[in-house]
Amino acid sequence: LKEMSSVREEGKDKIIFVTKEDHEAPSSAELVEEDPNDPYEEQGLILPSGEINWNCPCLGGMASGPCGTEFKDAFSCFHYSKEEVKGSECLEQFRTMQECLQRYPELYPQEDDSSSSQSSQDAAPAEPSGANPAAASEQDSDTTAPNTQSSEES
Repeated sequence: LKEMSSVREEGKDKIIFVTKEDHEAPSSAELVEEDPNDPYEEQGLILPSGEINWNCPCLGGMASGPCGTEFKDAFSCFHYSKEEVKGSECLEQFRTMQECLQRYPELYPQEDDSSSSQSSQDAAPAEPSGANPAAASEQDSDTTAPNTQSSEES
């Protein structure tokens, strides 16, 4: 009883079953160079050129949509950062992105409920009206206060 290889088409996929004999023969497959201009080509997050692949499915669509520009600014800043603490100069871009995400809660659901994520943003120096002056003075003594590092910025 000799086994035979078979080919089965399922939608866009072609499934090829091969026999042991088929497998032992040297491959005649021709490798086709990937098209670097194909935006749907799966190349991973970082392209061979070192640039960011904004079409990578790993970004979960964050690079498009209403906050795509803010996401790209923050992510680019972090990716190209040369600081000792990578991305430490990008806090403003990430804050801008976070504020954008909060404007579209139905598109970008928060990990926790939105009221607690709003309260943790109160110490942001960009909004002095919402800042808690007590939190700034307790900075040195209370190390468990959230966002004490970011409140030192600017």
